[in-house]
Amino acid sequence: MLNNITNLVSMFALSRKILLPVVLFAIVVVYTCRKNNISENAGVNANQLPLVADTNLFKNMLGINAFEWNFLQDPGNPNNGLNIYEPKMDLIKSFSGVRHYLDWQKIENQQGKYTFNPTHDGGWNLDTMYQRCKNDGIDMLVCLKTCPRWLLETYPANERDAENVPMPYGANKADPQSYILQAKAAFQFAARYGRTKQVDASQVSVNTTPRWTGDPVNEVKTGLGLVKYIECDNERDKWWKGDKAYQKPDEYAANLSAFYDGNKGKLGKGVGVKTADPTMQVVMAGLAKTDAGYVTAMIDWCKKNRGYKPDGSVDLCFDVINFHLYANDHSSQSNGNAIKGIAPELSEAGKVAADFVKLAGLHHLPVWVTEAGYDVNPGSPQRAVKIGNKSELLTQADWTIRTAMLYERYGIKKLFFYELYDDNIASSIQYASSGFITADLKRRPAADFILQAKNLLGNYSYRETISNSPLVDVYKFGAKTIYAMVIPSQEGKTAVYNLSLPGNKACVMHQLAVGTNTMVKKAVKPLNNVLKVTVTETPVFIELQ
Repeated sequence: MLNNITNLVSMFALSRKILLPVVLFAIVVVYTCRKNNISENAGVNANQLPLVADTNLFKNMLGINAFEWNFLQDPGNPNNGLNIYEPKMDLIKSFSGVRHYLDWQKIENQQGKYTFNPTHDGGWNLDTMYQRCKNDGIDMLVCLKTCPRWLLETYPANERDAENVPMPYGANKADPQSYILQAKAAFQFAARYGRTKQVDASQVSVNTTPRWTGDPVNEVKTGLGLVKYIECDNERDKWWKGDKAYQKPDEYAANLSAFYDGNKGKLGKGVGVKTADPTMQVVMAGLAKTDAGYVTAMIDWCKKNRGYKPDGSVDLCFDVINFHLYANDHSSQSNGNAIKGIAPELSEAGKVAADFVKLAGLHHLPVWVTEAGYDVNPGSPQRAVKIGNKSELLTQADWTIRTAMLYERYGIKKLFFYELYDDNIASSIQYASSGFITADLKRRPAADFILQAKNLLGNYSYRETISNSPLVDVYKFGAKTIYAMVIPSQEGKTAVYNLSLPGNKACVMHQLAVGTNTMVKKAVKPLNNVLKVTVTETPVFIELQ
């Protein structure tokens, strides 16, 4: 392709009037090819490749979903939620980011009375937890979710569900004013854990009443700079729970507008994340149904109700687009139920990611996936399956890393797997056995693979795909290069790939392994400028020296 462009420029070189536009055209074509990752390598179908290539670090694909007790609760002293339990923290450090499920009830046990250290529901020390994650370089996304008990008491007894729409019973779901209580809690959270120290002191408060004699007393703090990202609830498109829990796109947009900045300040002082800290990023709730049209409708609501910024862009009430996708043999857009999980490349994950990234590009927004994963219980409809001699645990590990590689390839900016510990490994209910850490605080193979990938590839970023069969991705970190190779199937296939390495460059092969912190390394050298690599359904990595 590049040779054709050069010839085209030369053909018109005699005409100065024509030369400039042709050169400009050539530059645009080359840029577009690179932007769209169109490869000149044989065997690559450009239509199967991602829409964008950028410098997103691979470690951003290695997050996990967790709860406060996964950090703070010592099994030997379950009533102590004030201190980090180091054996748990050591395991969390396997991951680069945490999506913390924080129930609204925890920080506002009584209406208008906020607590953080300790929370008056559960006695958790959120300050210590968030500070430790910052110290250890772990990005924290806090998902402020569910309704507190005092809010649910406004509902009839038979309609009380923690996952109801976060507003008083009977309020108008399409009116931002209905969500002012949640938005006030978001303000308090952002004032404390955001980066803005000069918050209106008259608007910040905590409940200073101890629960009992000797109970630590909450103190007002602002601008701690511990949390960059906050998510407005979880899966607000809960169609399976009926009208009391489901929000249409315009209704959730109204909710977000209150949460984001108090509906552009119309809800008064002390309301909304941006009112407290303009730098904190608001993440929309992960969509359970992977429908980019839902986000389009939210954007349309913003155009109508929030208008446009001075630069002509839509005044959106979210900074990050977010969806959930569990790869299985059932399309999220069709009726019916899944029977089992499938390899990520064989699922709808790539197409869905491409659709969301394309939409986000129109508004210069990042796209995250905050839930993905596989169960290991053999009865689950979301299970990783045995493949040849591989157990469900090993398949879960393979598909986990391949999921991270897929989303990095398609331009997703962050990925969080579900979840740190099993809800119940004995249960065949979907998502109950998706854990990465066992009850006796041991890493499963999936967690081993995550840690090993973080250690090797964490600071690298995806640049291009040079083969689809097998998949061969190129990662860069400065002048360093790593080739990531895998067969995107689930049949136990093996193939030999001839990696062209002019100059017979020395290499190191890195192979994922169970029970170690780093991959197994082996020095390898090409012959006649070609390195023959045996590729399987477990990714292998070739590092140039």
